[in-house]
Amino acid sequence: MFSLEEEINRRCTFAIISHPDAGKTTLTEKLLLYGGAIQTAGAVKGKAANRHAVSDWMELEKQRGISITSSVMQFEYNGRCINILDTPGHQDFSEDTYRTLMAADSAVMVIDAAKGIEPQTRKLFKVCAMRNIPIFTFINKLDREARDPFDLIDELEKEFGIGTYPMNWPIGCGVNFKGVYDRENKRILSFGDLHRGKERLSAVECDINDREKLVELIGEYSANPLIEQVELLDGACFDFDIEKVRCGKLSPVFFGSALTNFGVEYFLEHFLAMTSTPLPRKSGDRMIDPASEPFSAFVFKIQANMNKAHRDRIAFMRICSGKFERSQEYLHVQGKKQLRLSQPQQMMAEERSVIDEAYAGDIIGVFDPGIFSIGDTVCAKGMDVCYEGIPTFAPEHFAMVEQTDSMKRKQFEKGMNQIAQEGAIQIFFEPGSGLERVVVGVVGVLQFEVLEYRLKNEYGVDVRRSALPYELVRRVPEDVDPKMLRLTSDTRWVQDFRGKNLLLFTGSWSIDWAISHNEGLSLYEFNENDSELEK
Repeated sequence: MFSLEEEINRRCTFAIISHPDAGKTTLTEKLLLYGGAIQTAGAVKGKAANRHAVSDWMELEKQRGISITSSVMQFEYNGRCINILDTPGHQDFSEDTYRTLMAADSAVMVIDAAKGIEPQTRKLFKVCAMRNIPIFTFINKLDREARDPFDLIDELEKEFGIGTYPMNWPIGCGVNFKGVYDRENKRILSFGDLHRGKERLSAVECDINDREKLVELIGEYSANPLIEQVELLDGACFDFDIEKVRCGKLSPVFFGSALTNFGVEYFLEHFLAMTSTPLPRKSGDRMIDPASEPFSAFVFKIQANMNKAHRDRIAFMRICSGKFERSQEYLHVQGKKQLRLSQPQQMMAEERSVIDEAYAGDIIGVFDPGIFSIGDTVCAKGMDVCYEGIPTFAPEHFAMVEQTDSMKRKQFEKGMNQIAQEGAIQIFFEPGSGLERVVVGVVGVLQFEVLEYRLKNEYGVDVRRSALPYELVRRVPEDVDPKMLRLTSDTRWVQDFRGKNLLLFTGSWSIDWAISHNEGLSLYEFNENDSELEK
């Protein structure tokens, strides 16, 4: 039996982030293999066996071979309870990734060794840096041709403005990939293409100055460059500092190949030794200690229809403090109501198992009858806590979406509202119009395709979509009547589901025109807590 503090301190909650096709989902599944959570990794693009990544549970993800929505997976490894948050890599789904990062205590950034840092990787790193989230870097696909490792390290430091510390160093790449040199233990971890995770990597102790033994192990062609590179690393790279790692100022770097399992176990063991236990969370002006007795959590994700057999909505909660117990009543802070969370579940992507208890650092799913919103706080009775809201991105693309069958109005309304409550899309209504058609705003255009697919497959509704030319949305002050405003002909007045007035603009010129032609008018945009800021 563990004490409350021991249970919490053995937990590790991290997100895996990357650009599409860097190998993020593959790495996730290999970690699950080592933890015994799954027996066979699904190949995302392996059509022959018709297997798909465990973390890609949505049918469209399996068809497209990409992660569309974040997944939650929990497993045990060497006495640690690990919560993995696998996130979408595609930029069109970055808002889901952003919200998921709010629930993580650290992040693993996967980089393709041939491509280096890509645009989406930069964007995700900035989110981590803003919260000082510790970042661990896994440079993947060394079994293929790759860029010079020094160039990759230099790019990381220059792009992100943090230090790096290579924990190991690659010996060649592609057909000449011999393995890695473990700098800490001064040993060679040899690469065998047939390894495939079936046994531990064979490690041979070898000092970098023992040239004769190096040549014997990896050949003269590989030994000479390795000696020079490691000497250069020892003299020029940053010193290892665990405190800098834990405050996001120094990123430990690992080289490996997730597809062949090479370096994954080495990474996992070192990562668990360095990553932090669940971190305190901010509520107002104070920080809530994870090991404090009362239970508290916040909702970071809502997902409808994860399982066709259930057809329900799940609210994902990150537990921030204390112990959750299934039989207890808790306070929904925003709703100001006591509730008993029905059927609390531990998640393995789409698979679920009902649990009786969970601890700070864990992610649980609870049935949501429509009362929760993203960012809501749930806590023990009498506890004065309300966690910071989760940022909302203003949509950048807009379209008119209308049902094609008027007999399915109820299904259309239900689908649009439920999917909008998940936070992936935002819906707006034209004042005075019916609900047969709505204006949809999204951060990335692929969200339109996901919306259409889900309306058809989950709600049985076919829709017609027409692109709209708008790029910007602004709030109108509550004391201003939009009908009285002078606006350009290409500006559109809409309302959100709460009845608040907004204006859609085709560009910043139209915003400036509206402000200059309506004396005293102030227009507002969403800030990161969905409150209002003057333009």
